[in-house]
Amino acid sequence: YRASEMAMRRRTQDSMGMGENDLLVLQYLMRAAGQGGEVSPVDIGRYLGVSTPSVTGILDRLERSGHLKRKPHPQDRRRLLVETTDLAHLEVRRTLDGMHARMMAAVRSLDPDDADAIVAFLQAMTEAVDAVEPPLAQGFVPA
Repeated sequence: YRASEMAMRRRTQDSMGMGENDLLVLQYLMRAAGQGGEVSPVDIGRYLGVSTPSVTGILDRLERSGHLKRKPHPQDRRRLLVETTDLAHLEVRRTLDGMHARMMAAVRSLDPDDADAIVAFLQAMTEAVDAVEPPLAQGFVPA
């Protein structure tokens, strides 16, 4: 599944003419908007784990391509907010709607007991992955 997902991401990036971080930013912005949240460039930097200049470069690229816009924060004019455009939504829907429909059909085809077992398995896998600490946090000191 992970190999297929990575290949799908590459195809999506190629079809939309974007890099991985560009697409991650659009997905992050769309998810935040769907939850009624606002996103600043600082939030994007934290999400991606990249520097301020890197965020600026990504936002400049996505703004030039018409996928996002920056706007002043309504209460703090020193801050900016970032949001996707209708073009971004259209391209993401055009590119990913078929895949999402096929994924939902697979979910709907599950027996409720099977679905419960899969959810429990994925939760256990998430906990196992989240518990991994960087080597330095475990006392590992490189030679």
